[in-house]
Amino acid sequence: MAFANHPKQEILLPVKGSVIVVSLTLALVLNLLPLKGLAMALWPDFVAMAILYWCINQPQRAGISMAFVMGLLTDIGNASTFGQHALAYSVMAFVALAFHRRFSIFGVWKQAPQIGLILLAGQFIMLLTGLLDGSQFPGRDFFLPSITGTLLWPFFSSLLRMPQKPRSDNDVR
Repeated sequence: MAFANHPKQEILLPVKGSVIVVSLTLALVLNLLPLKGLAMALWPDFVAMAILYWCINQPQRAGISMAFVMGLLTDIGNASTFGQHALAYSVMAFVALAFHRRFSIFGVWKQAPQIGLILLAGQFIMLLTGLLDGSQFPGRDFFLPSITGTLLWPFFSSLLRMPQKPRSDNDVR
């Protein structure tokens, strides 16, 4: 009865490096889609979410250097201040790595608010670096992607977990 509050843990297989690369590439493509209006204001940062997922679930394969490189690629793709996303993603990866054991205890629904805080911190870093660079305050809609990222976390996490699930005997036949 001591473990009644803990979610049922499933044993996941180690993921191949190619799965991580493909997921990060697809996340980058999703981030670079040309959106306008409300869709752009609500569109979450898929690269940040993928980095957080891999840093939490595969900390031996994903880290701060991966986050930094993905940040530089995002900066190039968005034509934003060079290093802005790299700094934010690196800090977010550091936090995820520092607390990855804690996150792994919780189910995806309990992870979502904590992930939302990390996403919000990353956006705050991007806001500060943008303001220091001379940009104008983007408005209150700037933080909406953190909310949508938080709401999408359970689905996104489940999607990235699929390649790690062990196949049952029924799947082989």
